[in-house]
Amino acid sequence: MANVAVVGAQWGDEGKGKIVDWLSERADVVVRFQGGHNAGHTLVINGVTYKLSLLPSGVVRGKLSIVGNGVVIDPWALLAEIERIAEKGVRITPEVLKIAENAALILPLHGHIDRAREEASGASKIGTTGRGIGPAYEDKVARRAIRVCDLADEAVLEEKVERLLAHHNALLRGLGMPEVDGAGLLAEIKAVAPRILPFADVVWSRLDEVRRAGKRVLFEGAQGAMLDVDHGTYPFVTSSNTVSGQASGGSGVGPGQVGYVLGICKAYTTRVGAGPFPTEQENEIGNLIGDRGHEFGTVTGRRRRCGWLDAVLVRQAIKVGGITGIALTKLDVLDGFDELKICVGYRLDGQIIQHLPASQTAQARVEPVYETIPGWKESTVGARSWKELPAAAIKYVRRVEELIECPVALLSTSPERDDTILVHDPFAD
Repeated sequence: MANVAVVGAQWGDEGKGKIVDWLSERADVVVRFQGGHNAGHTLVINGVTYKLSLLPSGVVRGKLSIVGNGVVIDPWALLAEIERIAEKGVRITPEVLKIAENAALILPLHGHIDRAREEASGASKIGTTGRGIGPAYEDKVARRAIRVCDLADEAVLEEKVERLLAHHNALLRGLGMPEVDGAGLLAEIKAVAPRILPFADVVWSRLDEVRRAGKRVLFEGAQGAMLDVDHGTYPFVTSSNTVSGQASGGSGVGPGQVGYVLGICKAYTTRVGAGPFPTEQENEIGNLIGDRGHEFGTVTGRRRRCGWLDAVLVRQAIKVGGITGIALTKLDVLDGFDELKICVGYRLDGQIIQHLPASQTAQARVEPVYETIPGWKESTVGARSWKELPAAAIKYVRRVEELIECPVALLSTSPERDDTILVHDPFAD
């Protein structure tokens, strides 16, 4: 059976929630493989809206749902999310949800440090959500993280908390912030441990069983390629790898098991927080796109910056992330425009280039080179076949395919799951 990885092809917020839900109905297992509770997916099922941050989208449908080792887990945020979903009639048990025993934890001190550092940065803020994701990944790389498996060993917990605070309290003193009380932190961790440990599992082994049973796996990514810590608009990025290669390392399977890579891409471009955005429209067009697209962050509630589709950026994400096909979302938001623009190159210091450079200063200087194409007046809302689309809308989609050098596999025309034009089923490969 084919497996599918779903990743963002822009700066996140591309509409992955609907597409992942659409695919999760066809999958047997859904795996989250990176990020933390700074990500957000919105699902609308039978008129009920579910907002998920840490939980894989499959939990809503009762599918085996796995949080892989590449995710950093805030135990308190996870339990609160489980309770919110339970209020909507979805009961999440250890039989449905499995958490990698080797996943690193986000502790209250991580959010405290995250916010303190961002505040101290002043005008140099990078736009973090302040939820502690970055500091937790730093502790993981520095080999001082507390992991899920550590919750079962009080002696190890005490030793690791002491080591953590030796580092972090020195930092807090330097920032003029109150230090973290070790006894209080340890008590909080010990109190939450019995509620988290029942979900702990040897995830790599579980996924090997799934593979041998021939079941379909959906690897669910968060954020987007341009927020990747290596390949994104550094330093205005998240703290994890968001490209499809992380589906392997972040869950404990070989790269050959990932299979089809579906990139999610809006028919325009948005971004939350600071950082370069060549096609941003700080004008009536940007405001109109934002209002019509309801462009507010699922987790943060922050208004997103909006602009024309950047085909150069998306093509770069496709090549770096090994994307096989694109799910183009929110086409209906572009209904009614007389003309549309697509970025087909950048002008940098008088030269035309076909990629977003790695240099922070160069990224800030690039100017978009646009191609203008006719818009359409007819509505595309709810279209479920090509024949229901205006001819100009089809031409727009075809031109996007040419520019990004990748086929459109799915086309979304509303937030409703069934308002999707299926060109190619990713699970068919």
